[in-house]
Amino acid sequence: MVYFKSLLCILFIAIFQFSCKTDQRKEADTSNIRFELVSKNLDEELFACKSVEDVQNFLDQHPYLAKGYFTDAPAEPSKLAGHLFSILQNPDLQAFRSQLDSIIGDRKTRILNPLSNAFKQIKYHYPQFRIPEVNFIVTGFTGNDLYISDSLIVIGLDYFGGPAARYRPNVYDYQLRRYQREYIVPSIVFFESNQFNRMDAGDQTLLSDMIGYGKGYEFVKQVMPQTPDSLIIGYSDEDLRKTYNSQADIWAYFIASKLLYEKSDLKKRKFIDERPFTTEIGNKVPGAIARWVGWRIVSMFMSQNPETKLTDLMAIDNPGRILQESGYKGQADEDE
Repeated sequence: MVYFKSLLCILFIAIFQFSCKTDQRKEADTSNIRFELVSKNLDEELFACKSVEDVQNFLDQHPYLAKGYFTDAPAEPSKLAGHLFSILQNPDLQAFRSQLDSIIGDRKTRILNPLSNAFKQIKYHYPQFRIPEVNFIVTGFTGNDLYISDSLIVIGLDYFGGPAARYRPNVYDYQLRRYQREYIVPSIVFFESNQFNRMDAGDQTLLSDMIGYGKGYEFVKQVMPQTPDSLIIGYSDEDLRKTYNSQADIWAYFIASKLLYEKSDLKKRKFIDERPFTTEIGNKVPGAIARWVGWRIVSMFMSQNPETKLTDLMAIDNPGRILQESGYKGQADEDE
C-alpha cells in the first residue's frame, strides 16, 4: 500500500485495528495429536523421464493424475504422455522449474509444516478427519493448480511462483494475487472445510451462499488464526481496509436491493463470483463482495456467541439463524 506521508499514521492505525479484530481466535492444543504427513515430489520423477514411454509409465504408476489432475490438459488422454515429454525437453521449462525451486524454497518448511499444523487443528475438532497424502508436481501449466480429494492433494507448483516467476498462469490480473506460495495452505484448508460445512441444499438464496462461504473462511481462520485475512479471502490489504470501512454502505445496498433472498443465479453471480470490482455498488468495491459480507456475518455471530465451537458453527445449516443471532447490520466491531 502506498499513501502520502501525511496519511501514513492514520492508515497504520486503521489497518492495525482491522487486523486485530479477530485476536480472540486461538489455536487448540494439539500436542497429543501425531501423524506423519506423507509427501512425494512427483516433479522429480517426471523430469527424470527420458522418453515418451517413460512418461507413460509415470502416468500409469500414478493413474489419479490423468483422472483428476490433468482434466483440463490441452491434449487428449492418449496423447498426454507425448505432450508432456515434448514440453519437458524445453530448456525454458527446465529453467522455470529451477526458478520455482528458489521461489518456493524448502517444501517441508514452507508448505508441509504449515499444512501439517493446520491438519492437526482440523483433527482436534474432527478426530475422524483423514490426513491426505501431498504430491508436488510441475507440468508447465498442463495440469490444474490444485487437485484435492479425500485422500490426496496434488499441488501444481508452477501456478504459485508469484510475481517474480518468469511464467504466470493464464488467469485474469485480479486473480493473479492468489497464485503465490503463501496462498497454498489457506486454499487447501478452505477446500477441506467443505466436508464439514453443513448447508441446506434446498436453500438457493444468496444469503445461503454468503453464509456458506463465510463459514468456510471462518473455518480457515479458526484453524490458522495467525493467517492474514488477505490470504484467506484473496483481497489485498487495501481492498480489505476500504471494504471494512465501507461496509455500512455495502450492507445498505444489499438490503435496499433485496439481495439476501435473491434466488436468480444470474443476479447472485454478480455478487458471489470473482470480478475486478462490483460495478453495481461501485468501482471501489471488490468482486465477490457477498463472500466477504458473509464472513463478516459469521464472524460477528461467533463474537456474539463465544460459547459456540467450530464444530457447532459448521453444523448450523440455517443461514437465517446465523444472520439474526449475529446482529450484523453493516456495523464495525464494537471494540474499535
